[in-house]
Amino acid sequence: MKRTILVCLLAIMAFAFNACSPNNVKKDDTLKKYFDEYNVDGCFGIMNNGTGEFTVYNLSRYRDSTFLPASTFKIVNSLIGLQTGVISSDSMVIPWNGVPSWNEEWNKDLNMYQAFRASSLPYYQEVARRIGPERMQAWLDSLHYGAGKKDTLFKIKSPIDSFWLDNTLKVTPDEQLGLVKKLYFNQLPFFNLYQEKVKNAMLFENNANYRLAYKTGWGFPGENRSMGWVVGWIEENKHPYFFVLNIESKDKDFKMHQNRMKILNNILKHLGFFEGNM
Repeated sequence: MKRTILVCLLAIMAFAFNACSPNNVKKDDTLKKYFDEYNVDGCFGIMNNGTGEFTVYNLSRYRDSTFLPASTFKIVNSLIGLQTGVISSDSMVIPWNGVPSWNEEWNKDLNMYQAFRASSLPYYQEVARRIGPERMQAWLDSLHYGAGKKDTLFKIKSPIDSFWLDNTLKVTPDEQLGLVKKLYFNQLPFFNLYQEKVKNAMLFENNANYRLAYKTGWGFPGENRSMGWVVGWIEENKHPYFFVLNIESKDKDFKMHQNRMKILNNILKHLGFFEGNM
């Protein structure tokens, strides 16, 4: 019996060691040029699900730094909304409140699928209000979302319709990658149907060579600073790779909407994606 326990403990220790070994984490400083091209700081990580290997640029930022999730929180907000019944289905419409937004795509009645893809703030603020602080907190605790490396549970102290935007809730890029990986495999504590609904809303490119699914985010971590996310996965030959891009600019005129996707596409192309050969 003792021998069996010892063998099991050694197996667990070996697995933990292998997960953190240099053989599984490859630092790729050649990706720096894609950040320098747009004069941004940031990091990028991608995991090959078949081998468990991570390719990372700027490992310390990827692993240890925390940032507001901004609109990437719509992944979690959607799942909680669906699970609680606040969102009855991805075709459920929330009427436009009549208040003009800077984004014309938001200025109309939207269903969940449309609101997710347009990243509509008004829609998801209303979803959060309907979920309410207590239920939202319970689900964030269950997910350990925003717990970071210290595993300290995040507590909502800001208004329920903006806490993911005001720098009180923060996540590491590594947490973001872990979230989308679990979502892909339906491993989050939500009904599989609801995870599939969110994955469907994330799928933006689907062709013979690859499938690209993602959620973007844009926030402001400080004065004269903007921060952008792209989190998701790319599939080639039915093989998934999970990625997270995090960038930060001090240029007030930086075109975050366009440039974050340009950087992502440049990096993925550099790594050999889009041709169906991975």
